[in-house]
Amino acid sequence: MPKQTSQQGRRWYVLHTYSGYEENVSRNLRQRIESMDMEDKIFDVLIPTETKIKIKNGKRKMVKEKIFPGYVLVNMIVTDASWYVVRNTPNVTGFIGSGTTPSPVSEEEISSLLDRMGEEEPEYKVDIEVGESVKITDGPFKEYEGKISEVDEARGKAKVLVSMFGRETPVELDFLQIKKI
Repeated sequence: MPKQTSQQGRRWYVLHTYSGYEENVSRNLRQRIESMDMEDKIFDVLIPTETKIKIKNGKRKMVKEKIFPGYVLVNMIVTDASWYVVRNTPNVTGFIGSGTTPSPVSEEEISSLLDRMGEEEPEYKVDIEVGESVKITDGPFKEYEGKISEVDEARGKAKVLVSMFGRETPVELDFLQIKKI
């Protein structure tokens, strides 16, 4: 009697992996699917990532971050053979589900996750206006306070008037370098 049945059909499932080994698992699983001729049961392997903006050394960088570190999504029809191929891939610790039966992810969750991944550039959500007081949180003027004199939403920058040596000096800063007081 088979342990795994394919009543669910083709669905997305979540694999738990050792954290930091997601790419490794994805690559190994793709090779195993090909070498074990499972293309008709296992269709896709996905590591959910999104683009974020980070500031390093005063420079803005776009970085891809894993949305769920330690997890990989796999689109498959669950049978004993396909379950075995996936489950015995190196660095896979198991499926998410009860006992040994994998639980599929709902179509709504998958489509919202794919939408989140598809966003090319993160939006600048800024709630500052000209004239507001802000505190600088990063860079050479860290801990200084000033007033917003200009907001450039397209570039994600703001000009802040900082009082130095008794006079106002305009400093261009990234939105990520300031916070409202």
